[in-house]
Amino acid sequence: MEPGRYNALIDVDGLRVGHHTAVGNGFLTGTTVILAPDDGMVAGVDVRGGGPATRETDLLGPTASVERVHAIVLSGGSAFGTSAGSGVADHLAARRVGLRVGPHPDAVVPLVPGASLFDLGRGGSYTARPDAGFGAAALADAIADAAAGAAAQGNVGAGTGAVAAGLKAGIGTASVVLPGGATVAALAAVNAAGSPLDPRTGGLLGEPWLLPGDAPDTPVPDGAARARLITITTPDVTGFDFDTSAGSARPALPTNTTLVVVATDAALTKVQCTKMAAVAQNGMARALNPVHTMDDGDIVFGVATARGPAPDPVAYRQITVEAANAVSRAIVRAMLAASSVSTPAGQWPSWTDVARGAL
Repeated sequence: MEPGRYNALIDVDGLRVGHHTAVGNGFLTGTTVILAPDDGMVAGVDVRGGGPATRETDLLGPTASVERVHAIVLSGGSAFGTSAGSGVADHLAARRVGLRVGPHPDAVVPLVPGASLFDLGRGGSYTARPDAGFGAAALADAIADAAAGAAAQGNVGAGTGAVAAGLKAGIGTASVVLPGGATVAALAAVNAAGSPLDPRTGGLLGEPWLLPGDAPDTPVPDGAARARLITITTPDVTGFDFDTSAGSARPALPTNTTLVVVATDAALTKVQCTKMAAVAQNGMARALNPVHTMDDGDIVFGVATARGPAPDPVAYRQITVEAANAVSRAIVRAMLAASSVSTPAGQWPSWTDVARGAL
């Protein structure tokens, strides 16, 4: 099996991705929008973390009435970031895209689930955070449909302020084309308390699931780099300081959450999308350790554009397995693409810079 054309979520027919990134003047955050075709996409969700910040995820339960949603919004800003979804909904409504609720052309309600990760204060200000304008800007980027931007990784969109166990993280994405022709893909905004590191080698835990071409020229940490990586990612077990200074990089509580969207162009039901999301959580668990704790908000959305045929049981099983693999690959690619960051709140080196001895 090989990746799709862009090795990204946009390889799934019908999906578009847009990012809005804010850096400087206290900001280190952003928003990412996954835009469905105008008739929507079938969607489910699986929430494993104990501290999620979500919008309209109840809508995706198998017993809820609607089958399709019109966009999914991933954002920084913790609970504040969920307001980015309102900007997306308002602008979709202006385009008359949404669930039709009456005969008038404006009688539509866009269904826009979403979730946010915690990056508050990392740019230097706890009040510099996403709002509805971030969602509108990310949606405009998705509508523009520029493939290069849609396949961007690292410090973009919802991954702008993301950190994984002290290492700079970000957005990662990956895709695969199955032998039967279906495409499966994942996009991950990696912001984990758990470590992405294999402590035996200093490499990344999810590397065994990479496909050829996923990560060319990946450095191999030497002894000194491995020791530094272990030091950076070893958790502080002395407790948390309740530091109220605006520029403090040390939070009062663990501040985590990895947000994922897995997608396929196969014709899945809402229940099948929900199960695909649940199986895909295994990909997160293979690439980060630990995950799904009481302080995480780890969430996987599962979506299907239904541009292809409905899979038989064997093909559906393969779709779920490759969804999990794509999540592991996306997390690794997020770590590799991330760039080191220094702000008034602190410094977060990237795995690549440390592994290469560049810092």
